[in-house]
Amino acid sequence: MRLTSVLLPLLLSCSLGIHAQTASPKEPVSKRSALDAPLFYEILLGEINARVQEPGAAFSLLLDAAQKTKEPALFRRAVQVALQARSGDSALQAARAWSQAIPDSREANHFVVQILLGLNRVAETQEVLKREISLAPAKERRDLIWSLPQAFERMSDRPLAASTIQKALSPWLSDPGLGATAWAVVGRLWQAANDNTKALDAATKGLAMDPRSEHPALLALSLMQPQTPQAESLVKKHLPNARPEFRMAYIKVLLKNRREDEAQRQLQTIRTDTPDYPDAWLIDGALAMQAGQSALAERQFQRYLELVDAQPALQQAAETKRGRSQAFLSLSQLAQQRKDLQAAEAWLQRIDNPEDVLRAQVRRAALIAKQGRVDEAISLIQSLPENSDADAGLKRSAEVQLLRDEKLYARARDRLQQLTTQFPDDLELLYELAMAHEKLGNLAEMERLLRTLIAARPDDANAYNALGYSLADHNMRLPEAITLIKKALELSPNNPFITDSLAWAEFRSGNFTEAVRLLRSAYKERPDAEIAAHLGEVLWQAGQQQEAIQVFRDGLKINPDNDTLSDTIQRLRVPL
Repeated sequence: MRLTSVLLPLLLSCSLGIHAQTASPKEPVSKRSALDAPLFYEILLGEINARVQEPGAAFSLLLDAAQKTKEPALFRRAVQVALQARSGDSALQAARAWSQAIPDSREANHFVVQILLGLNRVAETQEVLKREISLAPAKERRDLIWSLPQAFERMSDRPLAASTIQKALSPWLSDPGLGATAWAVVGRLWQAANDNTKALDAATKGLAMDPRSEHPALLALSLMQPQTPQAESLVKKHLPNARPEFRMAYIKVLLKNRREDEAQRQLQTIRTDTPDYPDAWLIDGALAMQAGQSALAERQFQRYLELVDAQPALQQAAETKRGRSQAFLSLSQLAQQRKDLQAAEAWLQRIDNPEDVLRAQVRRAALIAKQGRVDEAISLIQSLPENSDADAGLKRSAEVQLLRDEKLYARARDRLQQLTTQFPDDLELLYELAMAHEKLGNLAEMERLLRTLIAARPDDANAYNALGYSLADHNMRLPEAITLIKKALELSPNNPFITDSLAWAEFRSGNFTEAVRLLRSAYKERPDAEIAAHLGEVLWQAGQQQEAIQVFRDGLKINPDNDTLSDTIQRLRVPL
């Protein structure tokens, strides 16, 4: 019989005392062993049984041969046969036999760990994990310990996983070199088990062992919540020793919690300590842009691009590619705000990250349309390549949005009617068609379409919200409008735009106090020009005109081109 590609390396391994091609380069070398006739026959018979789908016999023969020879390749083959037969218990038996026969084998021990986890026998991994770490070279142990939570991600009993890891790491929890990382790993497992108290305790112990260690500091950063100020105290304890990347991660948490002033101070620290760190300039530019400081924002974005271009090693990183795209998009938006549409288009044309090109070209089409070349803009959108259904959907939405932005509502309606016939399962198109009818004043058709959408997708918060807001905006059936919007809030709690709709319905109903309360909450959660328009109008009508003026000014900084905001300021004759 011709030797198979699997059998030949096994025979060579046994006869010459070398490893099969898949052996680890650090696997202990077994003693030289002669391949006698009975052993040859046993291995051959094992492989034949494996080929003819008799995995039980194949496994028994190969495992017996492995135990006789203590050859890693034969143990590995026995494990492989058992796994292919989906016999986890047999695979575990072979892996344990391998580990007992060759106690120094990291590969054998690793198989035991993986198989136990695959069988969801978490508690049994404790001693094996200890051996896994002990067998690793000292220089690899920190990274190995830090990677442990990934192996336990799919375990159903997460508290058991956390307690098992904590016991397994007990020899290293007091180790001066590894203790901080070990405690951080314990904390990550308790955090995954939704026990943030134990997670925070682990982060505290880790940083107490080594304030310079980033691992427990990262754990503390992930635990930062308004209700856990202790976590931020731990983060600040690490900051004097932090890399710019860690400080940047802290800045992002601050921004998420609307703490812009503190984020600015941290950015200043990065720019002072490491002035060539690009991301600080990118975030600073975004903050300046949000604050309406256009000239400063432009300088910050351009400085970011200069720093990135001067560091070729950074340019291939996915995060850098996204950052460059964001800088180009922001610079385009700033140019558009100062009515320099050619410069805005030029910035968009510099975006070359494949993941962002489609959206950039869609933005470019919008700029072309603003120059009065609507048909050219639509042709550009339709000609863009599609790599997925999501791309096709984006193109359809972009075409309709472009027509709406240019106030070509009848044309948008006609195109949407074509698209809904062509793509009847795309309910987003149905929603857009309803909004087109609303803009054309055909409220009955809008309502019919939205109720059709609600019937087809009863958990669609946007449909309830759109219908409720439209009724309120037209001062129609206000109690029903409020009921619809409250239903939308049930489906999408704390959504600032839906809260804005509810506030508008309350305002139309004469409930000024409640409207102001809701609008303040929505605007704090999401500073948006349209919410600013509503908050400003309600404050104005309530007699709080100075505050209203400030809200209108802030809204214009956010988006000076927002139609609702501009129309409101003009209608109320607000002196800005």
